[in-house]
Amino acid sequence: MGQHENGRTRTLVGTRRATAAAALSVGAVLAGCTSSGVGQAGATQNPVVPVKEGGSLVIGAEQEPDCADWISVCSGSIWGDYLMRTTTIPKVFDTRRSGDAWVPVASPLMADEPTTTTSGPQRITYRISPDAVWSDGEPITSADLKYTALQIRDGKDVLDKTGYDKISKIETPDAKTAVVTLRETYGGWRTLFSSIYGVLPEHLLKGKNRNAIMKDGYSFSGGPWKIQSWKKGTSVTLIPNARYWGPKPKLDKVTFQFTTDTAAAFQAFKSGQLDALFPTPQLDVVEQLNQTAGGTRRQIDAETGNLEAIWMNNEKFPFDSVDVRRAVAYAIDRTAIVKKLYGSLGVGKPAQSFLTPVLSSYAGTDFSHYTRDLKAVDKAMRGDGWAKGSDGIWAKGGRRAEFTIVSLAGNKRRELTEQILQTQLEQAGFRMTIKNTTPANLFGKQAPAGTFQMGLWTLIDTFPDPTQSNSFSSTSIPTEANGRSGLNFVRARIDGLDPLLATVDRETDPRKRVKASRQADKIIADQVPAIPISTVPNILLWNDRVGGPLSNNPSEGPWWNLAKWGVAK
Repeated sequence: MGQHENGRTRTLVGTRRATAAAALSVGAVLAGCTSSGVGQAGATQNPVVPVKEGGSLVIGAEQEPDCADWISVCSGSIWGDYLMRTTTIPKVFDTRRSGDAWVPVASPLMADEPTTTTSGPQRITYRISPDAVWSDGEPITSADLKYTALQIRDGKDVLDKTGYDKISKIETPDAKTAVVTLRETYGGWRTLFSSIYGVLPEHLLKGKNRNAIMKDGYSFSGGPWKIQSWKKGTSVTLIPNARYWGPKPKLDKVTFQFTTDTAAAFQAFKSGQLDALFPTPQLDVVEQLNQTAGGTRRQIDAETGNLEAIWMNNEKFPFDSVDVRRAVAYAIDRTAIVKKLYGSLGVGKPAQSFLTPVLSSYAGTDFSHYTRDLKAVDKAMRGDGWAKGSDGIWAKGGRRAEFTIVSLAGNKRRELTEQILQTQLEQAGFRMTIKNTTPANLFGKQAPAGTFQMGLWTLIDTFPDPTQSNSFSSTSIPTEANGRSGLNFVRARIDGLDPLLATVDRETDPRKRVKASRQADKIIADQVPAIPISTVPNILLWNDRVGGPLSNNPSEGPWWNLAKWGVAK
């Protein structure tokens, strides 16, 4: 399951789903780089530093989420997951490393591994740990699973209903057992009550305005941490959940300080104002890293669940033509862009699929034939009835090949990418205007409503599952009728694709899922609803005050095990 960086979609913000049988080739994902320099995946991993009991840390956060109602469309930010949801909301499956793979494993919420039957209607049985309680002392029960599922399945303001829309009924034979029956077999069933949602407390929310209670932060918790405060524009502060039934946090408090400017964040880190940082890779990141103090530790992962891509609205001129979309793909030199942006961090080749490295066993390489080729651009455009005007810009029926690209304002890496694209596309006969905006506007309004032509943002896999249906299935197009639920922001409607994507979602045999997934990849590359650019490396930095087993989880983010962090002894 995935999401956009500021869209929890797989936060496109799209979501991806997984099965425990999935074989994921990500052996280098936990490789660390020492403070001596910027290395590539496979370098020496940092040692675990013993920690004290108590103390506090201040961590830099580059983005502030729009809201904390995880079911609502407003929760599109992956940073909301990183800062608050992962640390406070219980879920059925965690993503954990197993050998060279990241796979789903039953979380501490479960008494044992959930089971499923596929003879007849698929039935999934969940047995909740007898020790699991909310922060107010009330047990976590089967009623909580039922409440959460129905809020998602039947609600109107829902980020993504994938999987939950297959639920026909939920039975609660006792307080600690829930049985979910699906209308059809669903290979991605492990994403239910996991990934971008988790489980919410029925006794606190049923019959009330969930969004009003949760959107600005909430007082309850079923995880190791509680939200003490969310000071809008400034910080989020977490404190331990005294009633958590698992291992308690080592720290007394963690404050996430919003530092949206990367250069300012590095300065705050160097001066000791911030103890840790998860910076977005920027143009000067290597220089900044090498200027950090000698006590700095770091982990740089080139093989991640992050995918930067160009998203074209298939319902908006001129991208309502597949020939134009193909021409744009041939007009771009993706290799040059990738080397410019990420070459120093170990990424030198463009992505050839919308499945990220954590799902590489399901992916094809079908975008590889889209290299910069101006003759191919001319052939595609002329074949679609376009002709170049005296200014070199394509025109057809009195309309020119002009469009606007939108991304996140103030991000220098994105701005450079747009400038490179602007030059390359101009040379190929396209006129592109740049008009960036805020994360809240882009992922909360423009993308769901389809009021954009071209976008530039990152897709993040938040669960190790190969589904692409929520990004490209026609059933996932947000509309007024479905309450803007769904993550197919590009409005793709591609003949023959929906059945293959449905097979990937439905199939429980890994070999059949791989086959259907690669067939879907071929169709996606042929129809070019969007263009993958590159894997985006993860960078985690911390100073010598910080101890514990620090590492980045490609699905759950850098603070997935924050309860084990502490002040170094």
